[in-house]
Amino acid sequence: MTKKRGKVVGFSLAIFGAAVFTAAFLMLGPPRLLAKSESPDFCAGCHVMEAEYDAWSHAGAHRRNACVDCHLPNRNKAVHYVWKSIDGMKDTLAFYSGRVPERIVISAHGREVLQDNCIRCHESTVAHIDQERPCWQCHRRIAHRGTGQILTL
Repeated sequence: MTKKRGKVVGFSLAIFGAAVFTAAFLMLGPPRLLAKSESPDFCAGCHVMEAEYDAWSHAGAHRRNACVDCHLPNRNKAVHYVWKSIDGMKDTLAFYSGRVPERIVISAHGREVLQDNCIRCHESTVAHIDQERPCWQCHRRIAHRGTGQILTL
């Protein structure tokens, strides 16, 4: 191997190492950032989520849950963090590009995740009922729009 080629390989490995380090840092963040980003206060940090946060805070028993307990897949940690990254980037891009809709509506994927989490948490209760029907069709006060201040919107 020539001296020039050795330098190119070394430089390439340094770039690759820096990229891996940067990716790991961005995925895991500074200490406690990951835990902080799972709190409802973090989600309510964007003014567009204030109404949802207020509604959640009046939602009875579900006030013990964080947003990620319902809105992210929770059966597998790897899948949880992949979707946390995807949803976080999507929300960040929407917020900073000014493309947040006036009325936030859950996506089709979000509906599937939400339904799966309802069934996961209430498994013994719903074992003998139709689990294809969205839980929030009957339990309307669970949805943010049916609770607290948003009820009148």
